[in-house]
Parts: sequence; C-alpha cells; structure tokens
Amino acid sequence: MGLLSRTGEIIKAKFNALLNRAENPNETLDYSYEKQLESLQNVKRGVADVVTAKKRLELQTSQLEQNVVTLDTQARQALAAGREDLARQALERKSGIQQQLQDLDTQVKQLQDQQEKLVASEKQLSARIEQFRSQKEVIKAQYSAAEAQVRIGEAATGIGREMDNTGLAIQRAKDKTEQMQARASAIDELVSSGDLEELGSTKTPLDRELSQLASQQQVDRELDQLKAEVGSGGEKKELESS
Repeated sequence: MGLLSRTGEIIKAKFNALLNRAENPNETLDYSYEKQLESLQNVKRGVADVVTAKKRLELQTSQLEQNVVTLDTQARQALAAGREDLARQALERKSGIQQQLQDLDTQVKQLQDQQEKLVASEKQLSARIEQFRSQKEVIKAQYSAAEAQVRIGEAATGIGREMDNTGLAIQRAKDKTEQMQARASAIDELVSSGDLEELGSTKTPLDRELSQLASQQQVDRELDQLKAEVGSGGEKKELESS
C-alpha cells in the first residue's frame, strides 16, 4: 500500500505540473468569476424563496385573524341568544386559531430573520464579486502585458542568436578573404622571381643558374655580332663617300 500511495502522489504531482503549464490564468479567472456569479444567483433565489414563504404565512395569518374576529362575533351572538354551548364552541375554536396565529407569528419572525441574513450575505457577496471582477481585469491586463513582454524578449533573443551567427559568418568570410589575398600575393612573388615556372621541375638551383648563365652568354654573343655588323656597315659608307 505504501508503494501504491507514493506512486499515486507522484502521478498526481506530475499531473498538477502539467495542468500548471497548460493553465491559462485568464480562463481560470473568468471561470472563477462565473462560479461566484452562480453563487450570488443562488443566494438571490434563496432570498426570493424565503420572502415567498413569509408572504404565504402572512396571508394565512391575515385569514386566521379574520376567522378570530368572526368567531368572537358568533360567540357574542350565541351568548345573547342564550346558547352558551354554541358560544363556548366558538370561543374554543377562537382559542385554537389564536394558538395557530402565535405559531405563525413565530415562523414569520424566523423567516424574517433568515431573510435579513440572506440579504446581508447577498450584499457582502455582491461586493466581493465586484471587487474580484476589478482585480480579475487588472490581473488579466498584467498577465497579457507580461506575456507580450515574454514574446518580445524571446524574439529579441532569437534576433541576438541570428546576429551572432551573422557575426561568425562575416568572420569566416574575412578569414577566407585574407587567406586568398595571401595566396595571390605569394603567386605574384613566385611569378616575378620565375620560380613559379619551375614548380614541379626536377632541376636543381645549380642547373637553373647554369642555364641562366648560358642564356646570358648567348645574348652577349648575339649583341657582339650585331655590333660588328653595324660597325662594318658604317665603314663601307665612309669609303664610298670619300
């Protein structure tokens, strides 16, 4: 039984937690207000029932009072006619009715007291309900404002996360751009030095220097040959002119 009891308490606690998360305070307040209005209506119906019962007893009292007057008159008439026996019967009936009137009067007073208490309760309940209604509207407005503030905060937080992601994307783009710029600069330097053409080649630095020297010597020989040709051409022109 202990295990079942603890299990039941756990289930109840979890169920209450779910209700708290799903509960809408606005709906709860409106429902409570409706229930209080129903209670007020019940009190009003109770007052109406008491007043109705009291009026019914007052009508009975009025009718019995008329009967008392009638019996008193009949007793006097019977006694005047020498019929003491009839007069006694009339007075006995009168006495019984007067006893009923006393009982009715007690009941009417009790109903009057009950009516006064119910009316006082109705006024107090009505005042409390009106106060609750005002508080309810204030609480609903506060809840709506808080709910809107939460939505705005959540939206702002979402925007912050998006801005963080955007900042990271910009930083990555900058890093890649700097890497590309460094690579382009390195390629330009290799092209300028002529080393780029030799990438993947099996030549040693000495081979490259000897090749460059041979190329230079070839240029020098061609230059000397051009000088000789140009010079011999100039001498021929001088002889022809002389």
